[in-house]
Amino acid sequence: MTSTLDDRLAGRIRRADFGTWRDKVTAVRGCARPIHLTGSTTILATPQSNPFPLSPTTKAHALAHRSGHIFVPCGTRRASVCPACADRYAADAFHLMHSGLAGDEGKGVPVSVTAKPRQFVTLTAPSFGTVHGRRTSRRGRQIPCRCGEFHHPDDTRLGTAVDPDTYDYEGAVLWQAHAGALWHRFVITLRRHLARAGNLSEAALTAQLRVSYAKVAEYQRRGLVHFHAVIRIDGHDGAHDPTPKWVTHELVDGCVRSAAAAVLVESWRPCGTVLPLTWGSQVDVREIRPDQAGQFEDQAGQVSETKLAGYIAKYATKSTGSTVDGIDRRLLSQGAIDMLTGITEHHRRMIQTAWDLGGLEMYNDPKDGLKLRRWAHMLGFRGHFLTKSRRYSTTFREIRHTQAAFRRTETLAALGIEDDEGVEYLGLDGSKIYVTPTALVVNSWNFVSVGYDSDEERELAAAIAEGLRNIISPTQEGR
Repeated sequence: MTSTLDDRLAGRIRRADFGTWRDKVTAVRGCARPIHLTGSTTILATPQSNPFPLSPTTKAHALAHRSGHIFVPCGTRRASVCPACADRYAADAFHLMHSGLAGDEGKGVPVSVTAKPRQFVTLTAPSFGTVHGRRTSRRGRQIPCRCGEFHHPDDTRLGTAVDPDTYDYEGAVLWQAHAGALWHRFVITLRRHLARAGNLSEAALTAQLRVSYAKVAEYQRRGLVHFHAVIRIDGHDGAHDPTPKWVTHELVDGCVRSAAAAVLVESWRPCGTVLPLTWGSQVDVREIRPDQAGQFEDQAGQVSETKLAGYIAKYATKSTGSTVDGIDRRLLSQGAIDMLTGITEHHRRMIQTAWDLGGLEMYNDPKDGLKLRRWAHMLGFRGHFLTKSRRYSTTFREIRHTQAAFRRTETLAALGIEDDEGVEYLGLDGSKIYVTPTALVVNSWNFVSVGYDSDEERELAAAIAEGLRNIISPTQEGR
């Protein structure tokens, strides 16, 4: 007799180890693909003022010891792979973005950044052919698509080519592969245009100011990315240095628009002809204001800090938009492409074009080749989804280090140990050793596997994750 999923769920819940398993899943907030580790954590009290490195004469006694099997979150940013870890990533991204917008002394950014010229900029891809869309008139009335029809918001044809035979799939994929280079060139060009606006040489401009930014890539329905960016003009030494008085919001607005229009990156089509790559004509630039914090934007189209940080952070967890759940793993063969289901023909052709171009020698230079087959599942996009300049704000590494340090301090405080002047070392056996003046924390964990053992465990973990998400949303967590 074949058992149903309900039968297997009931059986898993009745098992003696269910309570322990549930606690492990809850500890990783219902992670969809947890990493299994075995090992131990030991906290040792030492009377010496400098107990490291350990030696046979080191005197210590155990204050706490934990060993066995644990789950660790997978840590992915993609909501289509693991909603729980994507929520955590979005919350960390919120802190990263918001500290650069509103200031946070604890993260090394002064509150005075709110008085600096700051712009919310959106740069888009150019057109490579007509796609299905929902168009509106100036009066807000819907008008027919170029195909002559009115599309429902959930119509799967939205964003796909009206005429696939004339759509420039080669150009679209090659533009996508160079999107990172276009952004890099845009930042360089923006500095040059600021220098020109201030009647300065580039060297003189560098001595006066710094362009700080954070950007996130978002896929449009047509499968091409556009960038949302916060651009802040600092003094030469970064966030703590005041912006030169001659730099105004209006001046930065004009320089951003002119720089975006001037950027040009050249590539080559398979036939050898030059392919000029530029930004699209739709460039949106809005001033960021410290007031109106309860709104994303006011009637003048100016945006506020808190809402903007959350708005940008959520895009960092999105997938390609080519399927309902996104293609979040690399494609290793043509057969893997042929077996893809649930995607539109438009996005399939983009994937196929990236795969075909990736097979050509001209795009596979060992040093700076596009490696399009490696990124075919991303429709050719090779960049990071969230990047920032060095002085914009803190880093993900620092945020997570602070979180780990908080938990460690909390644990040591419960044992009566002050976590002062601690230093972390890596042991010869790969263990992590944290040393304080009066204690040692020795972490020694080894990888076992990834994921759950059965469909019923995956279903139960998803239910636990959903319950936890209803208790605290990522937006609330981020704030």
